[in-house]
Amino acid sequence: MAHTLEQAIAAGADLLALSSESAKLDAQVLLLHILQKPRSYLFTWPEHALSDEQQSQFNVFIQRRLKGEPVAHITGLREFWSLSLEVNATTLIPRPDTETLVEQALEIALPATAKVLDLGTGTGAIALALGSEMPNWQITAVDRVSDAVALATRNQQRLAINNVHAKQSNWFSELHGEKFNLIVTNPPYIESSDIHLNQGDVRFEPLSALVADDCGMSDIKQIITQSRDYLSSNGYLLIEHGFEQGEAVRHFFEKMAFINIKTVKDLGNNDRVTLALWP
Repeated sequence: MAHTLEQAIAAGADLLALSSESAKLDAQVLLLHILQKPRSYLFTWPEHALSDEQQSQFNVFIQRRLKGEPVAHITGLREFWSLSLEVNATTLIPRPDTETLVEQALEIALPATAKVLDLGTGTGAIALALGSEMPNWQITAVDRVSDAVALATRNQQRLAINNVHAKQSNWFSELHGEKFNLIVTNPPYIESSDIHLNQGDVRFEPLSALVADDCGMSDIKQIITQSRDYLSSNGYLLIEHGFEQGEAVRHFFEKMAFINIKTVKDLGNNDRVTLALWP
């Protein structure tokens, strides 16, 4: 039997309560995706009855969520920096903490037509957020995975952010000595033994985008080392990292002769982004 919106949300939240910390929100997001309506619709029309088809689709979505599948994978969308991004299982799901990286990048005084590089772009979230704010920047977004490049390109085209260009490259491998005023990256930084890899949404995300050797530092060290050949004089490198890695990242920046090194905390007051200047 089909429910009203209010009943459907309550029933879905009850089912999800033991498996999700955001059960009611999950149910609301899944229902809104089916209805193709804004969030305000749920509060304006709580007594609106679902059609049998909508109820059936909602039941399927709730069952998928009960198995742990991320809401973003079920709907195929995730909002980041007020941009609606297509997501899928080939890349990481953009997270609010990464907006800290975008905020820091936008605070740097760069040339009006700065050249910017986003390493390991995934959905294109960081590059597209920067491109939406700074339309005169020329932004290159690279990923070693061809499916990720295709996904980032679809997001770029759908959002019509035309100063972002996605291409396939394993970090700097296909950039052939180009110089950038700013390099940003959210690389793999989790240890392979980290218990969080068996919890929550990360179970459904590619390990290659999450896990790095050397206590999670191997890709970070490679990027810091190689970026020196790709940064313009007085160019900046910004790296997102784990909440316990700030000191190690700062130390390696210093070892590689960067200056003006600073770590910034995320919304949860955890070390999240370290930036440094290449003199």
